[in-house]
Amino acid sequence: MNTNKILPRPPVSGAAAASRMSTGARSRRQTGSNRQHGRATPWILAVVVLAVAAGGWWWFKGRADAGAAGGPARAASGPGGQAGPGGAGGRGPGGGRFAANRVQPVSVLPARLQDIRHTASAIGTITASNTAVVRAQVSGVLQQIHFTEGQQVKVGQPLAQIDPRAFLATLGQAEGQLARDKATLDNARIDLNRYKDLLAKDAIARQQVDTQQATVRQLEGTVKADQASVDSARLQVTYTKVLAPISGRVGLKQADIGNVVQTGDTNGIVSITQTRPIALTFAVPSALLPQITAGLKGPTSMVVEAWSRDGKTRLATGKLATADNAIDLATDTIKLKALFPNQDDALYPNQSVSVKLQLTTEQNRLAVPAAAVLRGSQGFYVYVVNADNSVNTRVVQTGAVDGDWMAVDGKIEPGERVVIDGVDRLREGAKVEVIANDPKQRAGANAAPRRGRGASAPGGGGAWGAGRAASGASAPGGQGRGGKTGDPGNPGDAAERAPTAAARNDALQSGGERPAWLDRLPPDVQERVMKMSPAEREAWIAERRAERAKRQAASGGGN
Repeated sequence: MNTNKILPRPPVSGAAAASRMSTGARSRRQTGSNRQHGRATPWILAVVVLAVAAGGWWWFKGRADAGAAGGPARAASGPGGQAGPGGAGGRGPGGGRFAANRVQPVSVLPARLQDIRHTASAIGTITASNTAVVRAQVSGVLQQIHFTEGQQVKVGQPLAQIDPRAFLATLGQAEGQLARDKATLDNARIDLNRYKDLLAKDAIARQQVDTQQATVRQLEGTVKADQASVDSARLQVTYTKVLAPISGRVGLKQADIGNVVQTGDTNGIVSITQTRPIALTFAVPSALLPQITAGLKGPTSMVVEAWSRDGKTRLATGKLATADNAIDLATDTIKLKALFPNQDDALYPNQSVSVKLQLTTEQNRLAVPAAAVLRGSQGFYVYVVNADNSVNTRVVQTGAVDGDWMAVDGKIEPGERVVIDGVDRLREGAKVEVIANDPKQRAGANAAPRRGRGASAPGGGGAWGAGRAASGASAPGGQGRGGKTGDPGNPGDAAERAPTAAARNDALQSGGERPAWLDRLPPDVQERVMKMSPAEREAWIAERRAERAKRQAASGGGN
C-alpha cells in the first residue's frame, strides 16, 4: 500500500510571492547578461589580437627602415652582412646618426693666403657738410618756384621769385629823390665858384663865401643819403629773386605759389643740405687713439667703410678726416669724422650706419672661412677633408676677422679644404661627400618635384629620405614595402629596373642619352653614381640588389 500522500502546499503570503517573482527576474536578467557577455568576448579578443599584430608590424617596419637608412655602414658593419657593434640599423654605440662609416654631405672651401685687415667697428650717424634753410628776405607774394624737390642745385641758382613791383616802386622813388638833390648840389657848387671870383675882386664879403661852402657840403651829404636809399631799394628788388646760398640737395618745399612769405617764417621756403661730400661722425674706444693719431699723420688716409645696419651691404667708402679735441669721459670714447664723396647719393643726412675703421693690414696671412672654426675642449679647431674624403681635426689659433674670413695659425696648408657646412655630424675619421656650397647649385635643386611618398616621410633622413621621395610608391610594379618588387623607396630598385649593367655603364660613360632609371634616384645619389667608374658602379648596384633581396626575404616571411 502506497503510503505517500500528496500534501497540500502551504499558502504563500503576498510579500513572499513578490519576493519570489523578483528573485526569478533577477536570475533571468543575469542569465541574459552572461549570455551577451559570452557573445562579446570573441570580438574583444579579436580587436586585441589585431592591435597586437598591427603594433608588431609597425615595429618590424620601423626597424627595417632604420636598417635601410644605415646604407653602406650597415652592410660593412660585420662579416656576412650582419650588424656590427652598433646593432641592427647601426643604432648602437657605433651607429645611428653619427655612424663612423656613414658618408656625410658637407660643403668645403680651401684655406688661402690673403691680406687681413684689422678694423674697429662702431655705429655712426651721417651728417650733411652744410645745411641751410632758405627763407625769404623780403615779404611778398610767392610768384614762381624754380626747383624740383630732391634736386641737386648749385650756389647762386634761382630757387623762387617774389612779386617785385612794390620794391621797384620804392626804388624809383629813391632814384628821383637822388636826382633832385644832385641838381641842387650842382647849383650850389656853381654859386660857390662865382662867389670865390667875386671875393678875389673884393666885391663881396668872405662870410657869404663861407656860407655857400657850408651849403655845398650839406647838399653833398644829402646826395649820399639819397644814393644809399637807392642802393637799399635796389637790394630789396634783388631779394625778390630767391637764390641758393650753398650747393646741395633741396628738400621738400615749405611754401606754395600764391602764398605770402614773410622774413620771419620758421620753415622758410625750402632747406638745402650739402651731401657731396657728406660727413660721418662716430665714436671709438680711446684705447685706439695712438693708432688713429699715427694714421692721421701718415702719408695715406685711413679708410672708413659705411655699412647697412644689418652689416650685409657696404654703402660707401670714405676717408678719416679728423678727430675730436677731447675724450668723452662718460663713455671713454673719442669722436671721429670721416668724409665720403657720395656721388651716388647712397648716404643721407641723419642716417644711422655701421662703421668699419681700417687700422692696419696684415699681409699674406693664412685664412679660413669663419664658419669653419669650431670651439671644443681642446680649443679652436677645424675639420680638414683629406684626399680620400675622410676628415680629421686640426687645432688652430684664431686671429683677426676680415669679413667672412679669419686669420689662423696652425697645421693647415693653403689650398687644404676645410668644412664650412655639415660639421654637426662629423667625427674624427668620418667619410664625407663634398656638395656645392650654394644650395641652388646642388644637384637636383631646380628639378621638378616627383610624385611619391614625400621627402618628409617619418624616418627618411639624409640621402635615404631623398631616395624614398624620388622613387615613390607609384613606381612601375611597386606594391609598397613587402610587395613583390621590393621597397620602391630603395635607391637600388631604380637601378634594378635598368636593362643590364653593361648597358647602364655604356650609357653613362659615352655621354649618350641619360637613362630613365637614373632620374628615379635622389639628387645626391645621382651625383655620386655619375662620378663612379664602371667597376664601382657595378659593385654599387650589386650591393643595392643584395640589400633588396634581404628585405624581400624578411618581408616574405611575414606574408
